[in-house]
Amino acid sequence: MTDLTPPTKDTPELLAEARSWLAQDPDPETRDELEALIVAAEAGSAEAVADLHSRFDERLAFGTAGLRGAIAAGPNRMNRVLVAQAAAGFARWLLEHAEGGTPSVVIGYDGRKNSDVFARDTAELMAGAGVRAILLPRLLPTPVLAFAVRHLDASAGVMVTASHNPPNDNGYKVYLGGEDHGSQIVSPVDAEIAARILDVARGSVAELPRSDRYEIAPDDVERAYIDATVAVAVTETPRDAVSFVYTAMHGVGWRTAREVFARAGFASPTPVTEQIDPDPAFPTVAFPNPEEPGAMDLSFRTARDAGADLVIANDPDADRLAVAVPDPSSPDGYRRLSGNEVGALLGWRAAEIAAERADERGPVGTLACSVVSSPALAAVARAYTLDFADTLTGFKWVSRAPGLVYGYEEALGYLVNPDTVRDKDGISAAVALLDLANGLAADSVTIAERLEQFAERFGFFASDQISLRVTDLSRIGEIMAALRSTPPSHLGDVRVTQIDDLRDGFGGLPPSDVLRILLEDGSRVMVRPSGTEPKLKIYIDASSDEGTVEERRRTATGRVAALSEAMRSLVG
Repeated sequence: MTDLTPPTKDTPELLAEARSWLAQDPDPETRDELEALIVAAEAGSAEAVADLHSRFDERLAFGTAGLRGAIAAGPNRMNRVLVAQAAAGFARWLLEHAEGGTPSVVIGYDGRKNSDVFARDTAELMAGAGVRAILLPRLLPTPVLAFAVRHLDASAGVMVTASHNPPNDNGYKVYLGGEDHGSQIVSPVDAEIAARILDVARGSVAELPRSDRYEIAPDDVERAYIDATVAVAVTETPRDAVSFVYTAMHGVGWRTAREVFARAGFASPTPVTEQIDPDPAFPTVAFPNPEEPGAMDLSFRTARDAGADLVIANDPDADRLAVAVPDPSSPDGYRRLSGNEVGALLGWRAAEIAAERADERGPVGTLACSVVSSPALAAVARAYTLDFADTLTGFKWVSRAPGLVYGYEEALGYLVNPDTVRDKDGISAAVALLDLANGLAADSVTIAERLEQFAERFGFFASDQISLRVTDLSRIGEIMAALRSTPPSHLGDVRVTQIDDLRDGFGGLPPSDVLRILLEDGSRVMVRPSGTEPKLKIYIDASSDEGTVEERRRTATGRVAALSEAMRSLVG
């Protein structure tokens, strides 16, 4: 994210920092780019000076989501200098926290620009610092890296990916082994690592020790992941009754997913050939995120041509899953299910499996989702007497729910096999969805009809999301402050009964900049700043369990529409 803070350095100081960065940059592309900016700024270009301010007044913050930003020169961008600082800082933290023996880290990377370079730099710097470094043998999905942390009993993991961000972005995700079971880092570890990174940044990365004595992980790591993921399919009915289209969205999912689908006995998928191979330019999509308008157009066209029962889409690093079903009322002939719809269906499946495996104590386990995800999962947990946990957003929190058997968040992330992968996993989620679809097909029931059955049993749950993009980040803070200082008494015609402020923690949840607004009719509105983009996000949920399914649908969707209008008016 570009920092919009007003300049804090004068031009001579700014140029001195830029030259210092230039002197340690090993990347010809970013070095040439920065050198041209310095020359232009020295010649009096106000535009070049402003660009340098945006790169050097701040730096990309290392947090629980690691690092993520556009590839370019400077500390407020993703580049080899910043990655070297991060790798060396994380190495220092690992060495400080090693409990006897040498700490280890497994490193993975996807197909984005410079992912392989950043991964090799990390391996060399970790090895040079005295950490046992294990580099995955090729570009692979993020879930394989999360799996490898536990499979190899590593102290930590690093995945170089920006997931579904724009093409010129890249990122750096950090996982911990041991008692963290391969989950992403949470506070206060992020701040501790960030402090070590800043220590490293006081010197030159050119002086950091490097070593080529890192290991290359064997191919059997991916094979073990495939074996574990195939085991997610549990239905005993034929598994090849449902036809489907698959897209990797120009990412790294296809090689692994194809093998998993074949081993699980599913029908051979029809691939979206234009998007099946990794391509860091993402040429067929404006934004490589299956949630974005137009991103699945080629999938729908392929599905229409094939007459497919389903569309299965992974995002570029294959940690998210999108699903579409035939819909004659849609111009595309298919409708992408929301993350909440898929999350509810997979949660119901998980609850039924728990019930089938119950002993004299009854079903055991926890269903979990983020606080901004639909309340539908809580309804499933109540019906099956399972524990339920809502967590802060992000799988670093969902994955840590005690007794977890299934977790999800509305942004197309699902965790269906917590004993294997403690992160969202778009491939194992696809196996669970296809397993469900084939089991239903044996009774001549479709996924769309299963959603109707869900509404009949648990109620109809409707959701909407508003994303308010800003050019001035201070606007987000102003809106949150206004909601706190002058909270609404009504939204539209519905009375607000309670507002929970999670800023200082609430109900066992850690502190987070989130407001939860509860209304008299049972509806709910969540408001929070995005963690990765200059957006304010508003999540709206309503439900109804009275009347027919159609009556429930009309009631719930009507409430959501009214609340959406009220919130748009409230926040401008």
